Amino acid sequence: MPRFTAARGATTLVALSLATLPVLAQETQPRPTYSQEDTLRIAKEVRKRLLGLTNFSVFDWLAFGIHGKAVVLRGYASRPTLKSDAERAVKGISGVESVENNIEVLPNSPNDDRIRAAVYNRIYTQPVLRKYNANQGSIGRAIGPGPNIAARAGGITNSPPIGFHAIHIIVKNGNVILAGVVNNQTDADIAYIQANGTSGVFSVNNDLEFPGAVPKTPK
Repeated sequence: MPRFTAARGATTLVALSLATLPVLAQETQPRPTYSQEDTLRIAKEVRKRLLGLTNFSVFDWLAFGIHGKAVVLRGYASRPTLKSDAERAVKGISGVESVENNIEVLPNSPNDDRIRAAVYNRIYTQPVLRKYNANQGSIGRAIGPGPNIAARAGGITNSPPIGFHAIHIIVKNGNVILAGVVNNQTDADIAYIQANGTSGVFSVNNDLEFPGAVPKTPK
């Protein structure tokens, strides 16, 4: 299996280095692989293109690995377009021979949509965690004043908060995964408590990383 690295953005608030790159998997039957130089180049470009996707939001999580001369995509997409856009972006990189797209599209659920908004508000209005949010506040502040046609038509999933968010909120059938990078164990624990205390949430899997923690890849 390939080793995966998250496609996440850098922030001065987060102490954890984002320079870790995927490594080539070892197989019993070796397959063609990139040189070390090409591996670094392709990994850097994949990260750049995934982070540049305009529909990659706080309610999504993307990770990738390099397996032979293929890029393997994993993670969760709250909207189907993100899965196809991610594959399209990576396919255009010079030297990439194939893309294995294992990104899971999350169910279209009004209840999950409500939970996304509620967990967002509980996490990002918590004073200790506001520093991880470019909007520094609630869903209402994040999507701006005035009528929001997309939100009214399809809920917050179709009109997610814009800007950088260090803590990503993945919701599937009432179950929550927290993914991303925070400064320390305390902040990770507070985020978990806030999410777990949200009405309607069945379970919370805390995959937040911080300096000194064992890296996790959301399942």
